[in-house]
Amino acid sequence: MFIVYSYFFYLAVSLAVTVWVARTLHRRGRIFLVDAFQGQTELADSVNHLLVVGFYLINVGYVAFALKSTANPENLREAIELVSDKLGLVLLVLGLMHFFNLYVFSRIRRRGQESAAPPPFPPDAMLTQLERPQEG
Repeated sequence: MFIVYSYFFYLAVSLAVTVWVARTLHRRGRIFLVDAFQGQTELADSVNHLLVVGFYLINVGYVAFALKSTANPENLREAIELVSDKLGLVLLVLGLMHFFNLYVFSRIRRRGQESAAPPPFPPDAMLTQLERPQEG
């Protein structure tokens, strides 16, 4: 019976942490995207929503995939160890996805800033050819 309780606890904690991270990314990532898209809030919100949906799909899919276990804990200690192993992997995947999202946000922002940058200035002076030093 420990395995059933382990599954429920694992699912509850994993999904709660996934929702918390996704909501944080959605709320805080919007600022970067609005800046990246030069104030176009509708476009930024759309991209932000799509990124969060992808985040949910990957993480909830991983949580469901990792639910399967061949172990059958016979006592509370084994059940806690099983759940902690599974939760540790989920937290590592969430951390990696978080940093991946930050990377995506920064790339999008950098592209937006580069496209909005003014063109380079034309040269204001010309260099003349240097004379060769005299030998001997």
